[in-house]
Amino acid sequence: MPARRSLWRAVLAFIAAGTVCGVLVAGLFIPATAMAGAVVSDSIGMLDKLPDDLNLNAPPATSTVLANDGSVIASFYAENRAPVSLEKMSPFIKDGIVAIEDARFYQHGGIDTTGILRALVATAQGGRQGASTLTQQYVNNMIIESLVAQGKSEDVKLGYAKTVGDKLREMKLAIALEKTYSKDQILQGYLNVVYFGNGAYGIDAAAHEYFNVSAAQLTLPQAAALAGVVNSPVYYDPLTQPDHVVSRRNEVLDKMLQQGKISQADHDAAVQAPIGLNVHPASQGCAGAVSAPYFCDYVQRLILNDPAFGPDEDARKKLLYLGGLTIRTTLDPALQKVAQDQVNASMSATDPLQRGASLVSVQPGTGKVLTMAQNTNYNPTAGPGNYTGNFALPERDANGQPLDGAGGFQIGSTMKPFVFAEWLRAGKSMGTVLDGAVRLYRPGYPWQNSCGRTTGSYDPAAGTQLLPNDDANHYVRMSVLQGLYQSINTITFQSAAQLDFCNIQKMATAAGVADGHTNKPYDVSSIASLIGTQDVAPLTMADAYATFAAGGKHCDPIALESVTGPHGKTYPVPDAHCQQAIDPDVAAGVTYALKNVLTRGSGYNIPVSKATDIFAKTGTTDGNTMTWTVGGTSGIATASWFGSYQGIGPRWVNQDITINGRYYVGVDGADIAGGQWGRLMDAAAQRYPGEKFATPPASMTR
Repeated sequence: MPARRSLWRAVLAFIAAGTVCGVLVAGLFIPATAMAGAVVSDSIGMLDKLPDDLNLNAPPATSTVLANDGSVIASFYAENRAPVSLEKMSPFIKDGIVAIEDARFYQHGGIDTTGILRALVATAQGGRQGASTLTQQYVNNMIIESLVAQGKSEDVKLGYAKTVGDKLREMKLAIALEKTYSKDQILQGYLNVVYFGNGAYGIDAAAHEYFNVSAAQLTLPQAAALAGVVNSPVYYDPLTQPDHVVSRRNEVLDKMLQQGKISQADHDAAVQAPIGLNVHPASQGCAGAVSAPYFCDYVQRLILNDPAFGPDEDARKKLLYLGGLTIRTTLDPALQKVAQDQVNASMSATDPLQRGASLVSVQPGTGKVLTMAQNTNYNPTAGPGNYTGNFALPERDANGQPLDGAGGFQIGSTMKPFVFAEWLRAGKSMGTVLDGAVRLYRPGYPWQNSCGRTTGSYDPAAGTQLLPNDDANHYVRMSVLQGLYQSINTITFQSAAQLDFCNIQKMATAAGVADGHTNKPYDVSSIASLIGTQDVAPLTMADAYATFAAGGKHCDPIALESVTGPHGKTYPVPDAHCQQAIDPDVAAGVTYALKNVLTRGSGYNIPVSKATDIFAKTGTTDGNTMTWTVGGTSGIATASWFGSYQGIGPRWVNQDITINGRYYVGVDGADIAGGQWGRLMDAAAQRYPGEKFATPPASMTR
């Protein structure tokens, strides 16, 4: 009798299940008005308004930052996903996912009535069995991803939160999907969208995450393990629940054997195989940009600051992380590697001295940023050498938007060429001899400044020192040319005494020099500014010297070549705004003079080939705290900086110091900064050979 009652209960449950199933399926096709008064009328009524096809947004897509050769610098995503075609997936994952999730996938039309009846009977008997087909699961995933892509994650419904209407909508969409796409297209879409846990969306991301192989390279046991994960990525988490994964994997293998997808021998071998994880967690954003993390951060800020990519930063961030952008940049990856190797060799990030090194290069005449390297670790956590500020950049862009820059450093004598350029523009000769012995400048000295007032003094009676040179041997008469290439402060001041400070500032501004904190013009209202007491970013200095290298043509630095969306939409990128900013003869006079720095001036010992037409200027600040070499050819201009980025004061002076086993009485601009600059410029000579510089008119040199 008990057995008979159990049988009757099962039969009744089956009949009840069939009735419910019939109502549900009928609801897909019968207008809601024909079911007025039914319990489910409110839920089913919405079917009249459903589309017959899927009008779903694309799932969140990865944005990729590319170097100028097309190689990947970094990726940005909200979901780690790398869609691949079905042909690039292992046949084991295709067979495995069908075997365990939807054995009748190739027979049904989107919904499986047999499966629904089976699930309802199991439920009536107190059990539980899934009834969703792969097509329905794909629809469900796409609805979720569509909401996420629109920034509506709060509207996502899971499991028991779904109404009957929600379920019916998914069923109707599944039928519509089957009418529109082939089974293989649906399977491909499903395997590219489904979640495999630990941030891996889609089979290719999962294959790389757990086994460090592509989707095409998955073996039978690996594919079976991943096919089992999708049922519950938490319960079947390969990282935390490997025993659960093995049990589920073997269940998948059993199904594949039962359905004739694999042989008994293959099944038995796969069941005995260890899980064999080779975990490679995906790293995204600039922290994952091994070759150029700080350049990556620069590119990220350019996107987040630009209204072309959205009305506010939140919208732009959403586009960057969800929009599937292809961001082509100007970075030269081969030269970037050289730059990174050089700054790392200058001082390791974890060296107890904790000094900084930076190299940044710009192409004259285009403004293209070719390298941007520094010796710290791009890491926000506290630790020796961890630093996310960008040495190369000012704090803000020209529009006042943040750039994550360090704000620049005192530029020392690299400011002198702009004073020299104004001397030439004013019609004076670089051969003019001035008195380098003049060191006293009292308060109230009659400096010319048509823009305002110039202050400051070098006068012991006023509490300041006499104007110093780097050594005691150059307080003599010499030409303005010699004063520049030997970097003599007293000659720079004697030449400035004959110039309008306002015009010196205009010359620096025309070349591109700007304050590293405000991005406003370099301020020459203090006489100390003549020898570089204000902070300027290395990128700014490279760009300004590129103006001289380009014959006076100034271009704003640019890092973006193009930005396109996944469907070919193009976004405008900043223009370099190249224009003739300085008289070509003046630019020729500056490059002519600065070539002497490398042959008989302050940079004579810099290790760089003198065979090319190349120029440079060194710079060193008080206490040797900040040191520079900036210069270039007509093909490339580079700013090199080495110094103390964590502060100023006695602790951070670079005097009486040993670096990389070499003792320095005082680190000069030609030393570490000069060394890394010279080696980078030699590496760049073949890639960016440039041309000979123009000869300045005789009136400038006589």
